[in-house]
Amino acid sequence: MITANEIRDSYKKFFESKGHVIMPSAPMVIKDDPTLMFTNAGMNQWKDIILGTKEPEPRRRADSQKCLRVSGKHNDLEEVGHDTYHHTMFEMLGNWSFGDYFKEEAIDYAWEYLVDVLKLNPADLYVTVFEGSPEEGIARDDEAASYWSKHLPADHIINGNKHDNFWEMGDTGPCGPCSEIHVDSRSDEEKALVPGRELVNKDNPQVIEIWNIVFMQFNRKSDGSLEPLAMNVIDTGMGFERLVRMLQGKHSNYDTDIFQPVIREIESLSGLKYGFTTLQATMATERANRKRQTLPCAWLPTTCVPLHSPLPTGSCRATQRPAM
Repeated sequence: MITANEIRDSYKKFFESKGHVIMPSAPMVIKDDPTLMFTNAGMNQWKDIILGTKEPEPRRRADSQKCLRVSGKHNDLEEVGHDTYHHTMFEMLGNWSFGDYFKEEAIDYAWEYLVDVLKLNPADLYVTVFEGSPEEGIARDDEAASYWSKHLPADHIINGNKHDNFWEMGDTGPCGPCSEIHVDSRSDEEKALVPGRELVNKDNPQVIEIWNIVFMQFNRKSDGSLEPLAMNVIDTGMGFERLVRMLQGKHSNYDTDIFQPVIREIESLSGLKYGFTTLQATMATERANRKRQTLPCAWLPTTCVPLHSPLPTGSCRATQRPAM
C-alpha cells in the first residue's frame, strides 16, 4: 500500500517536473495580515503577490500547507465532527502560477497527476465549473468547461453555484471562479443505482471533493465590487487526507496511515475501541447535547473548537473513560 508520505512526495515531484519551485509550509498563525488570524488556505502566504504588491518570482510554486479550518469565508467549520473527511487541522497540497500558465495548463496538470500518475479511474471523476453570476456580470466559465471536455464526457462536467464554485478567502481580497474535482468511491452496485453526478456536492460521504482549482481573476473591494487583478493567478488546493483515503482504498480519512498510529495509541491508553459504530454513537451523543456548543472530540484525532467561534478553545470534553 502506498503510504501518505509517498503520496505527498509524489505530488511535489510531479509539480517540480513541471517547473514549480517547492516551497515550505507557512506558519499557521498569521502575524502580518490583520484580515486573517490563521492560515486557512495555501494561498495565504502569497496574498501580496496576488495583489501585485510583491515580486512574483518564482512564478510557479508548489507545496504542502498545514491549515486551520477556523477562519475565512469558506471554512466549513460546522462540518467538522459530523463526517469522516472534514478536519479542523488539515493539510493542503497546492500549486500556483503567478501570471504564467492559467486554466488550460492547470486542468491538464491535475488530470495528468490524478489519472496518469496516481491511476485513479477516470470514470469515477466528476468536475464542476462556475455557472456564472448575472448580478455581478460574470458569465458561465465556458473556457474551463471546454478544457475539461478534452478529458471527460459532458455528463461528468457539472455547473456549480456561487457558493461552491466562486472562491473567496474573505469578504475582501483576491477571488475568482473555480473547478472542483470530485471522486466517486462507492461500490459498483451503488453506482449502477444512482449516477455519481447526482451526488456531487450533496453531502454523500463517498462522493467527495478532493481538489479545487481556483482561477484568481478578481479582487473583492470593501464596497463589494470586483476589480480585475493585475495578473491571472492559478491557486489550487487538494485535500491531502482525502487523497490518501482514495489511494489507500478506505472509506474514512481516519482509516488511513495518517491517523491510525494515533488512534491505536489512544486505544491502548484509554481502553476505547475505534470503529465507525463508535464514531456514530459519539456524534449522536454530541448532537443531543448541542446546547453546550462543542464539537465531538473524545479520542478522535482532530482539533476541537466550539461551534460558531473563530478561535480554538480548550473547553471541549473527552468521552469518559471506562472504569479500570
